[in-house]
Amino acid sequence: MSVQSLVSRKKKSFIGLPAPLGYVPGLGRGATGFTTRSDIGPARDADDISDDRHGPPAKKSKDEEEEEDLNDANYDEFTGYGGSLCSKDPYDKDDEEADAVYEALDKRMDEKRKERREKKLQEQIEKYRQERPKIQQQFSDLKRDLAGVSTDEWMNIPEVGDARNRKQRNPRAEKYTPVPDSVLSRAAASGTSNVLSEREQKFGGLTTPYGGALTPGLNTPGGVTPGDIDMKKIGQARNTLMDIKLTQVSDSVSGQTVVDPKGYLTDLQSMLPSHGGDINDVKKARLLLKSVRETNPKHPPAWIASARLEEVTGKIQAARNLIMKGCEECPKSEDVWLEAARLMPGDQAKAVVAQAVRQLPQSVRIWSKAAEIETELKAKKRVYRKALENIPNSVKLWKLAVELEDEEDARIMLSRAVECCPTSVELWLALARLENYGNARKVLNKARENIPTDRLIWVSAAKLEEANNNIPMVEKIVERALNSLRANMVEINKEQWLKDAEDCEKAGSIHTCQAIIRSVIGIGVEEEDKKHTWMEDAEACASHGAYECARAIYAYALSVFPSKKSIWLRAAYFEKNFGSRESLEALLQRAVAHCPKAEVLWLMGAKSKWLAGDVPAARSILALAFQANPNSEEIWLAAVKLESENNEFERARRLLQKARASAPTARVFMKSVKLEWCLGEIANARKLLEDATKHYPDFPKLWMMRGQIEEQGGHLTEAREAYNLGLKKCPHAIPLWLLLSRLEEKTGQLIKARSILEKARLKNPGTADLWLEAIRLENRGGMKNIAQTLMAKALQECQSSGILWAEAIFMEPRPQRKTKSVDGLRRCEHDPHVLLAASKMFWSERKIAKAREWFNRTVKIDPDLGDAWANFYKFEMMHGDEDSQKQVHKRCTAAEPRHGEQWCHVSKDINNWRLKTDELLPLVAEYIPLPT
Repeated sequence: MSVQSLVSRKKKSFIGLPAPLGYVPGLGRGATGFTTRSDIGPARDADDISDDRHGPPAKKSKDEEEEEDLNDANYDEFTGYGGSLCSKDPYDKDDEEADAVYEALDKRMDEKRKERREKKLQEQIEKYRQERPKIQQQFSDLKRDLAGVSTDEWMNIPEVGDARNRKQRNPRAEKYTPVPDSVLSRAAASGTSNVLSEREQKFGGLTTPYGGALTPGLNTPGGVTPGDIDMKKIGQARNTLMDIKLTQVSDSVSGQTVVDPKGYLTDLQSMLPSHGGDINDVKKARLLLKSVRETNPKHPPAWIASARLEEVTGKIQAARNLIMKGCEECPKSEDVWLEAARLMPGDQAKAVVAQAVRQLPQSVRIWSKAAEIETELKAKKRVYRKALENIPNSVKLWKLAVELEDEEDARIMLSRAVECCPTSVELWLALARLENYGNARKVLNKARENIPTDRLIWVSAAKLEEANNNIPMVEKIVERALNSLRANMVEINKEQWLKDAEDCEKAGSIHTCQAIIRSVIGIGVEEEDKKHTWMEDAEACASHGAYECARAIYAYALSVFPSKKSIWLRAAYFEKNFGSRESLEALLQRAVAHCPKAEVLWLMGAKSKWLAGDVPAARSILALAFQANPNSEEIWLAAVKLESENNEFERARRLLQKARASAPTARVFMKSVKLEWCLGEIANARKLLEDATKHYPDFPKLWMMRGQIEEQGGHLTEAREAYNLGLKKCPHAIPLWLLLSRLEEKTGQLIKARSILEKARLKNPGTADLWLEAIRLENRGGMKNIAQTLMAKALQECQSSGILWAEAIFMEPRPQRKTKSVDGLRRCEHDPHVLLAASKMFWSERKIAKAREWFNRTVKIDPDLGDAWANFYKFEMMHGDEDSQKQVHKRCTAAEPRHGEQWCHVSKDINNWRLKTDELLPLVAEYIPLPT
């Protein structure tokens, strides 16, 4: 077989033939095609869609051109099929004309909205620019300001300093590290012979004994050759040498110590600058200030700042040198001279001030500094007199000079001062104070001539007349003052005059104060706003402690509105709080004459007389009140209380009998029953209750009293019947529900009590007292879990109830109480019950100061809450002193609290019916349990 036949047998059949369509070399083993700039197209799979997007469009056949596209994708419900209907028709002149008309219409329609569209676009652009301004817009105002910069200012702008730090400015190519002592000692040791000596060979080299023992006279350590360096010995020698030098320096010929050896390093530490900043910052500041000084040496703040920088860093001498150089450069600068005087010590400061005075003889501050530096009074006076020779019209210098003189010399100086400074009110008034009555009037008249627009001169004149008992002139002077000031076009400011009136009261000029109030109180007030505005002014004066001003305002308001009951009441309460008993009674006497139908005014007058112990006068006032108000329930009950408090029980009974006949009301019947009950006449009380409940069945207190009387007598069935009857008539009377529930609990019917409270909550939803009683009922029965569940429901229904939050705080374990109290204060911030609970919590934690603060806050927010006063008093009895206990007792008596759970429990006990507030407070405090 030939070679050619062997070659032809191995040759594949497809070699030399074109590749089939879609063939990609290597596709079977995972190769994929990719496109480069040199490729004609990407390699693709055989079944890929060919990429003909960039090729020339294929020519359509005639059939395709004529055929219309009726595909669903080309169809629209409104416009129909896409494409032009007339695309196959020829484009002639009519078509061109129609296109022009349509184009004109489009242009016209576009112009209609163009202005609005452009405006809207402009607004959007402006809004965008405001939110994201360009950098050049942010600095546009600063660029505009550059237009006013002069050439000199431009040239004086300092050069920009080098912002790089020290390491960047001074790079080091190489760093050298000190060689450690151990390396030096090893190098020294390696320099010796490595051959063992006979001695070392004998004793084993490393275990050679101490050298001094075998070789006397040598002080070298054992095993160490004289060539070794002992660094420890060198350090000890250095310390010894330092000690010797200090000892030599510290001893002198006279025996006095020059240097303290022990405190030497401490003294060195004290020489370091006290400035706590970075030293690099100080250097930068120093460099910057130096640049400012060199650029503009006539700029005083640069010298002052430089001196203060050196002073802060502890270089006081450098600061003095700088500021003195600044004085040379800026001799007309007041601030530089003053700074120099401050930095210089005693005598040098005087020399500096002397130079400053020569440079600036008209500077008040420099003359004042010169007098301040002087230590002797005589020298100070001499400086001020010299200053006044140079600056005779300086009010400040005159005042400082007069302060150093005695009374006679001061009067003489002030006489000269008002000639030099005729427009200074202070100098005129000071002179008037030093003169006698006749001369003071002349001085003030001259002052008014020189300064006709100042009100203080007129006020001082009025005070002067009052001080000399010329009271009629006070009113005239104040009237003249207002007329004169108006004539000189001065606005009468009511607030300023009221402030002057308060100052007059503090100075003891009561008549002047009242005259000012009467003259200015009506200025600038509308007719319909007078009452409201004047009441606010009176309260403001009372809050400032100006009680005479407030009294004068009330008096003027009552003269304008004599029949206004509210003004009389406010004035009466003011006199009760801040005035005397006599002033209160005089005011009330006038009040009832103008407002005879105001029952509360009669009652206040009668109570004032009764508290003073004048019972006949109180009876006469009430008799007059009966004549003015014949059927008044309040006056009848006040008369009954007056008689019962004074042990006139028969007279009280007769009064109540008359009241039931002439003015029968539920309260009159209730007071009648209570009087009989308190006196032990139970049969009479029951008879009255039977009659009262027939006439007034919807008055719950009558049913409550009926049930309590039966309960007190041990008749529980009758008591239950009374409560049930009362609840049928008064289903919304919460105390009745509580009394019935407690009655059932007392008899051991816990389930019945629980059902009564549930029924009460259904009829009175959202009532915190009912929820609280239910929670306490479960707690008393030992059902803690049920109580917690009820508390959660109660707080959901009554979220802002203070009594519930107060109970919830103490139901929590001790660690969680603080968190609960914070939640309670957030829900009801100013509720006195929550504040009281927080106070008791601090008390239980023995935080005495905090507890006292919170107790004070509680009684201030609600002074009518007796429980707060009782807890506060008990707290002070345990942790306070005698003064604090008396203070709380006094404040409680003045507040006369009437409410509070524990307070009412004690005060409404039938055995305590005649006790007053000061007697009830210790009883309630004893009854209240300690917080745990």
